This record gives sequence, structure tokens and C-alpha cells, in this order.
Amino acid sequence: MPWVLLAAAIAAEVAGTTAMKYSDGFTKLWPSVGTFVGYAVAFTLLAQTLKSMSVSTAYAVWSGVGTAAIAAIGMCFLGETASAARIAGIALVIAGVVVLNMGGAGAH
Repeated sequence: MPWVLLAAAIAAEVAGTTAMKYSDGFTKLWPSVGTFVGYAVAFTLLAQTLKSMSVSTAYAVWSGVGTAAIAAIGMCFLGETASAARIAGIALVIAGVVVLNMGGAGAH
């Protein structure tokens, strides 16, 4: 169950960050509301996840997968450059999360 909560927290954070892109510096109402709701849901679900998962594992996965997802969304849908360096950076973020968890970050 904590992995399901964590996945939902990541999805909410990605939705909130994507809405932030469209908020135009919080000058547009509905994207701004989407940003705040997305982050409120994300932090609430992350807090629930931390009841049964170590903070190092949860935060590494939450931030790493969220970062990779936002970068991919930017490149695929928002016209951001999809250079080899950016793609390698995403791969390194994911590899870092995997290595951190293999190194014992999952101990509770």
C-alpha cells in the first residue's frame, strides 16, 4: 500500500508542477488552483507514505521519479529541447534513485 500512495503522491506532484507551468506566475486562476491542490495532495499522500516507508526511500523515489517525469513532459509536450545531455541527465537521476535504494536506503 505505501507504494500505491507514493505513486499517487508522485502523480499529484507532477500534475501540480505541470499546472504551475500554465499558471503564468500565479496570475491565472485555475492553473494556480491546480498547482496548490496538486501539491497539497502530493504532500498529504507523501506524509501518509512515510508512516510505513523510510524517508530516504520515499523521498528519493518521489523526487527522482517526479523530476524525470516533469523533464519528460517538458520535452514531449511543452516544446523543451530533448538533447542527449537532458536524456542522460534523466537516466542519471533514475540510476541515482536505484543505487540509493540498493545501498540500504530502504531500511526502516
